[in-house]
Amino acid sequence: MNQDYENYYVPEQSPWPIVGAVALFFIAVGAALTVMNLESEGGSGVYLLYAGIAVLLYMIFSWFKNVISESDQGLYSAQMDRSFRQGMSWFIFSEVMFFMAFFGALFYARILSVPWLGGDGNNAMTNEVLWPTFEAVWPLLTTPAGETTQAMGWQGLPLINTLILLASSVTLHFAHVAIENNKRKPLKVMLGATILLGVCFLALQVEEYIYAYNDLNLTLDAGIYGNTFFLLTGFHGMHVTLGAIILFVVFVRILKGHFTKDKHFAFQAAAWYWHFVDVVWLCLFVFVYVL
Repeated sequence: MNQDYENYYVPEQSPWPIVGAVALFFIAVGAALTVMNLESEGGSGVYLLYAGIAVLLYMIFSWFKNVISESDQGLYSAQMDRSFRQGMSWFIFSEVMFFMAFFGALFYARILSVPWLGGDGNNAMTNEVLWPTFEAVWPLLTTPAGETTQAMGWQGLPLINTLILLASSVTLHFAHVAIENNKRKPLKVMLGATILLGVCFLALQVEEYIYAYNDLNLTLDAGIYGNTFFLLTGFHGMHVTLGAIILFVVFVRILKGHFTKDKHFAFQAAAWYWHFVDVVWLCLFVFVYVL
C-alpha cells in the first residue's frame, strides 16, 4: 500500500467568524443610525459604528495571528495552500460582483433613467408630469428640490491619485519579483513604498472629499450623481484601507524574516487584492470622473 500522502490539517474551532459577523452587524446598524441622525443631536449610531470597526480590526489581526502561527509551525500542506488560493480567488470574485452592482446602478441611471426622465422615446408625457424642466444631461447637477452642485473634474486630485495607485502597482510588482529572487532588501523597500503610496492615496481622497463638500456643494444629498459618486469612491477607499492593512501585516512579517522564494502565498494574496483595487480605481476614474 502506498503510504506517500499528505495530511490535511484541520484547524480547531475558531471564534473569529462569529466575531466578524457581529462586527459587521454593528457596522451596518451603526452606519444606518448615523445617516438617520445626521441632522439631529445625541445620535448614538456613530458609537455603534466605531465599536463595530474596532471589533472588526481586532478580529482581522487576531485571525491573522492564528493563521501565521499555524503556518510557522509547518502545519500547512500543499493541499492546504491550494485551499487558500481558491478561497482568495473566490473572495476577489465576490468583490468584483460587489463593485459591479454599484457600476450597474451608475450605468442604469445614466443610460436608462436620465433619458427616460428627459422624455426620450415614448416618455414625453412622463417628462411633463414628473419634471417638466428636467434636462437629460450627465452629471445631474440639479436635484428635484432645486438645489445645485458642481461635478468633480478628473484633473487635479483624481488624476494625481490615479498616478499614485498606478505607481503602487509598479512598486508592488518589483517587490514580488524581489521575493521570488530572494532579495530581501529590495523587497522591503518596494513593499514599504507601496504601503506609503496607499496612505498618500487615502490622505488625498480625504482632501478631495473636503473640497467636494465645502467648495462644490457635492454631498450625499446631491441627487443621483452625489449618491453614486460617494458610494463608488467611498467603498473603493474602504477597500484601499483594507488592502493597506493587509500589506502592512505582510511587511511586518517580512521584517521578522517570514516567507521564502518558494513559500509566500500571503504576500501573493495581498498583491492580488491590491492589483484588483487598482483596476477598480481605473474603472472609477474613467466612468465616474472622465465620462
